[in-house]
Amino acid sequence: MLDQQRVVKALEAERASFARFSAEQEQQQRMAARWEEIFSTYSSAELCARVAGIPWPGALPTRELDEAGKLLIPFRPGWQHHPDARGWAMGVLAGKPAIAVDGSQIAPDPIYSIPVGAIQIGWFVNPHDGAQPYVKEIEFTVLPPEELSETDGEMESFAIQAVNQRRFVRECERLADLMLEYARPEADVQPLSFFDGSFIISFAGKIQSGRARPYIRAIDHLLTVSRTHEAPLVGFVDTSNSRDIANLVYNLGINASGLPDVSDAALLRSILPRWGDRTPFFICARPDALSKEESGIFYKDVAFCYIRLARNRPPARLEIPLWLLESGQAESMVDRVRAECVVGGGYPYAIETADAVAVLSHQDRRRFYAIFDHFLNQEGLALDVSRKALSKQGRRTP
Repeated sequence: MLDQQRVVKALEAERASFARFSAEQEQQQRMAARWEEIFSTYSSAELCARVAGIPWPGALPTRELDEAGKLLIPFRPGWQHHPDARGWAMGVLAGKPAIAVDGSQIAPDPIYSIPVGAIQIGWFVNPHDGAQPYVKEIEFTVLPPEELSETDGEMESFAIQAVNQRRFVRECERLADLMLEYARPEADVQPLSFFDGSFIISFAGKIQSGRARPYIRAIDHLLTVSRTHEAPLVGFVDTSNSRDIANLVYNLGINASGLPDVSDAALLRSILPRWGDRTPFFICARPDALSKEESGIFYKDVAFCYIRLARNRPPARLEIPLWLLESGQAESMVDRVRAECVVGGGYPYAIETADAVAVLSHQDRRRFYAIFDHFLNQEGLALDVSRKALSKQGRRTP
């Protein structure tokens, strides 16, 4: 039974918190209005000139801003109901293949004295052609002790990082391989390859340089394959906390308020009111540890926009290689992303399917270690089991 007086008292105790939240919301609305004013007043050339002395101002506007004249590029397809939307999507996608790769992993278990991990990479190729079959496939790789051991530092922490890194790199490699395998000479039917995440790998600047290099090489290779073979590629970030446009606005110094602790997507939520609406593309010029050390020199080869793909979430972030924007193909590729999201119910169907192919459940992980245990016994290899860790696992397993 709910006690009204206690509820009122508890709410009153948090009065200041609710007031702060309301004030922050009002500040965000004012900032969004200021963004709209800035980007509808100045041309891309004027804005770029204002930050010309700053190597990494956050972002750089493109000519799409001049063509739109504002931060909003509306999407008005004319359909009202989902069957109409699906019909539009199937028309956009017909005969245009989509490729996606995703991965899952099994981290080393501290119960076992022999460190072992594994990654599973899954991929999905959808030709969007009823006469051709789609492809769903996986590869499974075991990571042996020598890849998971380090003499310095915490071995368990290093092993988890090693598995994460191997998975990331292999996802990039497999996607690049598929881009080459399915490349077509006819530009209008080139497959669109989906990368589930951002090409702007700021996290790699926060780890040791030796561990960061494989991440950098993997993304650089992916972008190089796309550019060299003119293979369309898009990075999809469903929930982005990036602040690249916010950094640009701050660096412009046009009577803008101080740098807010709020993401681009949160501020753009009110500027992109309807499904499919997007911003113009910007060139990424993020100031982070990689760009400042010139390890992230490829950042400016990436263009990004924000796009509304769900009513109840902030806009998603799309990233494409800059060559795709400069070749005039950006809007057609954005339409293909929109169409994939119609089919996928708000998320690109190709990525969603690749995830389902690659995923390893908790039960799968337990089965892997049972197989591993049997393998060691069969090979006559010694295996020590930590009774303490085993006891903890037993208590925590429902």
